[in-house]
Amino acid sequence: MRFSAILASLVAPAVVAAASNFAGSNLYYAAGINATARTTLLKGLQSANMKVLCVWIGAQSGNQKGTQVTPFPDVEPSKICNGDASCYDPTVLNLLDDFMVDAHNYGIKLLITMHSFNALAAGDVYGKQYGTGYFYEQSAPQQAFDKRLQYILNHEHKTLGKPWKQLSEYIFGFEAENEAMIGKGEAYIQAHTAWQCDRATTIKNTLGSNSGILVLTGGESWVSESVQSPWLSCAALDVISLHAYGVGDFATANLQTYVTEAKNAGKKMIMEEWGACYFSTENNNCPQGSVLSTSTRNSNIKTWAAQINAAGLSWLYWQVLPNNDPHEGSDYEIGIGDASWSTLQTAAKAAYSTTGAFDFSAYLL
Repeated sequence: MRFSAILASLVAPAVVAAASNFAGSNLYYAAGINATARTTLLKGLQSANMKVLCVWIGAQSGNQKGTQVTPFPDVEPSKICNGDASCYDPTVLNLLDDFMVDAHNYGIKLLITMHSFNALAAGDVYGKQYGTGYFYEQSAPQQAFDKRLQYILNHEHKTLGKPWKQLSEYIFGFEAENEAMIGKGEAYIQAHTAWQCDRATTIKNTLGSNSGILVLTGGESWVSESVQSPWLSCAALDVISLHAYGVGDFATANLQTYVTEAKNAGKKMIMEEWGACYFSTENNNCPQGSVLSTSTRNSNIKTWAAQINAAGLSWLYWQVLPNNDPHEGSDYEIGIGDASWSTLQTAAKAAYSTTGAFDFSAYLL
């Protein structure tokens, strides 16, 4: 009996612990918040056990969602630099150097978005010269944009003394652009899917194959638009980012369809943006309206987070603020200390008790 038991233990398959989901947030203007606001934000995220914060590279100034931002320019503030090292402005990168060190101290890594469709459409240096069409269609802007990506990835951290591409302890992942082509419509995205894979290839080649840093897509308007078949077969893409605000997209059965596609393709997947509208309008059309009761909004947050988790997806909320939410248009934000903050905290903590379809543990602190 004893010998049989020992033999059985030797041949029995090892039990592999299931991966847990995790939660995080977004704050597109994070580079410009002052030290006090940064501490408030990071302490709040830590209290919710949030592990990743998505930040953007692009010019910001003024008051953003009730947060006074120290103005900073884009890395290409006045012209397309096209690889000219003296042309780029590292101000935002230096600000994020400080931010990522502080974030690390709170157990949080950064997901860095290196451009946005918003900036392109608003007429940044690429938008002025190429608009929102030629930018994705012509080789010249793509080659120049690739040099922007390489400049950012090779930026030497001002205190750590290493380029960002080597800072896997501080950086969760990179994506070329937030919601690339989103304003062009799904048919346009489908016709130009190579843009995403080509940019990912530039990022991956610069990072190297064993960087410990993920390459993500940056999401689109809704779930089905965020999952394009050529991206599932693109070797340079590690993670398919889902963005969704429509209630139907949050349904577990709907999400599981895409989770299965990603798993079959050998990709990871994350709900990179989602939120619960403050107003009574449709959740995916949230500019203004009568205010939802706190109990209804809290119920929405709790329910939708649970549905996303049940599909096996980790998620980043849009957005946690370091101040009270001023309830401006398209209001999904939740300020630390707001009426719905404790509900979001609880939902984020609950993510860790749910089984993830994708194991991100090697990329988290």
